[in-house]
Amino acid sequence: MNPVILASQLSILRGGRQLLDLTSLELMEGEILAVVGPNGAGKSTLLRTLTGEWHTSGRLEVLGKPLSRWSRRDLAQRMAVMPQQSHLQFDFSVQDVVEMGRLPHRLKAPSLNRQAVDGVIDALGLDAFRDRTFTSLSGGERQRVQYARVLAQLWDAEAPSLLLLDEPTSALDLAQQKQVLDLARVWVGRGCSVLAVLHDLNLAARYADRMLVMKAGRSVQCGQPEAVLTQETLGETFGVEAVVERAHCDARPIVIVSGLGSA
Repeated sequence: MNPVILASQLSILRGGRQLLDLTSLELMEGEILAVVGPNGAGKSTLLRTLTGEWHTSGRLEVLGKPLSRWSRRDLAQRMAVMPQQSHLQFDFSVQDVVEMGRLPHRLKAPSLNRQAVDGVIDALGLDAFRDRTFTSLSGGERQRVQYARVLAQLWDAEAPSLLLLDEPTSALDLAQQKQVLDLARVWVGRGCSVLAVLHDLNLAARYADRMLVMKAGRSVQCGQPEAVLTQETLGETFGVEAVVERAHCDARPIVIVSGLGSA
């Protein structure tokens, strides 16, 4: 497998504060990497850095070449980003918002663009919402529509492609969380790699191939969920006392918080 993200010495300094100081980062083809950590750990800062929104010193290669050498249009055809919050305030319909994901592909056949939009709307069960205005939706509904937009963007992307998600399940119920991450795994099967910021450690452990644990802008540990989610790491990083069990179905770790620690 080849890396779709290869970075080293990523550093972000804002207002005299070191927001990110990451020695190295790799995301491999066909992999889901979950980024976890307490509030203020630098998770969203990392995503802003990987998208080029915040400039950094150090080395940053995306999909085989330095990020700075990508044109916006070419990169948008192979990398989609779902931010933590949507600031869309116009009365676009759900259909309109999902169709925005096809803008990098607007020169392709209209029938292919329709297929992509219809496909993701169907996959997320949003057909009844097509004509609703985006601003009239609940937080969870908006989150699913934005997820449909980024999946439509990568519907027929050249492999390998890249999906960056910032807390894509934060406003969703249990069934919708499973739906969203099941679809992420489907897109991995299409040649996509996924980097997702997640707060729910058990959800991350269930779906991620590897987990990056962050605190204060730095990497605490990176590896397979069963290696990363230990009592010691949870105590040092999150300040909690926890028991780590194993699921009966697949031996994936399950975190049970029992109290507050001293971190």
